Amino acid sequence: MRNTAQARLPFRQLAPQAVQALSGFSQAINSSSIPQPLIDLIYLRVSQLNGCAYCTDLHWRDLLKQAEDARKLNTLQVWQESPLFSSGERAALAWTDALTRNQHEIQDAAFAQLQTQFAVQEIVDITMAIACMNAWNRIGVGMRLPIAMTL
Repeated sequence: MRNTAQARLPFRQLAPQAVQALSGFSQAINSSSIPQPLIDLIYLRVSQLNGCAYCTDLHWRDLLKQAEDARKLNTLQVWQESPLFSSGERAALAWTDALTRNQHEIQDAAFAQLQTQFAVQEIVDITMAIACMNAWNRIGVGMRLPIAMTL
């Protein structure tokens, strides 16, 4: 087990302008056309794929606070097999997986599915949410951000 009791470096203090810019990106997404539960579901899935314990824990807790079904969250790892996700969520998750895993061979099909469920602005906002969380995950994993030990 890796020591995740504290971050590797105090990156917030060492790069305050970059952290502020990335935080601004997150705030823009949170006020976008996408409902917050879908944003957090995307964030949670990206974090699972990237192995970011800090972000996985954070967005799982955020979704629970929004009264998301715990069974649904427990099956997010296998969303393709779970009946608990709507067609819109499935389209967003397929796009999330394709972009996060850099799966060029399935991006066209995932994009086509996305187009059946979302307007152009929503597709762009979902894409930005995926990109933003991938950036945060690189920091979380690289700096080994510790998860909160209390709920």
